[in-house]
Amino acid sequence: MNLEKAKDTFENYIFVLPAVGIFVIFYVIPFFWVFQLSFHEWDGILPTKIFVALGNFKEIFSQDSNWWQAIRNAGYITLIALTFQNILAFLLAWACDREIRLKNFYRVIFFIPPVLSEIVVGMAWRFIINDVGGANLINRMLIGIGFPQLVNNWLSDPKTALTTVALVHSWKGFGWGFLIFLAGLQTIPRQLYEAAYVDGASAWQTFKNVTIPLMIPVAVLVSILTILGTMQAFALIIGLVGGELAGHTSVPVLRILASMRGSSRFGYACAQGLTFGMILVAISFIQYRFSKKYRQD
Repeated sequence: MNLEKAKDTFENYIFVLPAVGIFVIFYVIPFFWVFQLSFHEWDGILPTKIFVALGNFKEIFSQDSNWWQAIRNAGYITLIALTFQNILAFLLAWACDREIRLKNFYRVIFFIPPVLSEIVVGMAWRFIINDVGGANLINRMLIGIGFPQLVNNWLSDPKTALTTVALVHSWKGFGWGFLIFLAGLQTIPRQLYEAAYVDGASAWQTFKNVTIPLMIPVAVLVSILTILGTMQAFALIIGLVGGELAGHTSVPVLRILASMRGSSRFGYACAQGLTFGMILVAISFIQYRFSKKYRQD
């Protein structure tokens, strides 16, 4: 009996061993390698590494204003995603959950942007909104409908570039939230809506007292995924602004790339990556605590 149990246990470990091996090789070992490099100065080529202890982290927190500007830029894009993107995703999911014509067609259409390549989407939107002698499609449309005063070089103007990037990112990513919200809406028992109708509740009262409370856990999940995904965005920005690694559209991942590619400071880039990772872990922990407190209440 003990031999059979040991055999079953051994077989179970054999099945999970490939996944554990992949995780260790591609996640655990690189993490410890990055952690070690963050305490050194290294150009990425020569074998010589200069130990600087906490020097890289000290530079990040006390001297590197560009890094914290990139953090603020990512935070602004994330704020737009949490509001505009997720509200749009929820409203579209709520509409498609109702009995409307062509709702299955809309479900497919709304999911197309997230599955497209970020570089392709960025380059396509760059063609639409980038100013070439005032002749891009958005500016032509503004002129055509009688608002020539609104014509702008959207990606070059520091006042509008980051907001433009945030809106394009929201267009690209709202489909994921749409699917999750739609799945959450479909788990709500229809009997609750029928009971509310029998009790004489209006459509707004049903939405406020039935739909919204039951969708709050789903909204928390979507917000966590939105923050983690948006804070790490970079490929879409490269496609939009043509690979600009600094300035008013810079984000943390691009600053890390700039440290490696521009100044060949791989150790400093590793320190930036660890700092960024700690920020994301802290944000995720805070959201988890809030969601846990809500479930307990």
